[in-house]
Amino acid sequence: MQRTRFGDMACSIARTLDVIGEPWSPLILRNVYVGISRFDQIQQNLDISRKVLTERLKWLVENGVLERQEYSSRPPRHEYTLTAKGLELCDLLLVMVRWGDRWTAGEAGPPVLYRHHACGEISHVELRCAVCDRPMRATDVDVLPGPGAEAPATSPGQARTDRYEHAAP
Repeated sequence: MQRTRFGDMACSIARTLDVIGEPWSPLILRNVYVGISRFDQIQQNLDISRKVLTERLKWLVENGVLERQEYSSRPPRHEYTLTAKGLELCDLLLVMVRWGDRWTAGEAGPPVLYRHHACGEISHVELRCAVCDRPMRATDVDVLPGPGAEAPATSPGQARTDRYEHAAP
């Protein structure tokens, strides 16, 4: 079955999903982020088939999210490290953690805690505006067409913003 190519859509969410939208990919990134970086370690930790893991790792390397580095030449063995692009995706995962801790952790609480290096305290990610540093949530923004938006299917000179004004973030 051919997978839909979300990367061809004029949408940053769709393009991101094209890279990490398959359910195993964020879990693989999480593992590499916390130091589980060798194929056999990842495979055992996730209980994922070797075939699926091979395909996912190849995809993440091809998309510049992970780098494959040899750590043994006899026999040849590799481990995976996050690229700058991959590390930035981990920021996205921290936002997902915040949501998961709030809405799915249950009475037991979050399975993992995060200590902030700067202050040494256990904390969580908060979204903030890059310009004014105030909290920024979906209800605090208007979604407007950007320079990479698809050309509107309207007559010349007629603005088409309805799909952006009511689009979910």
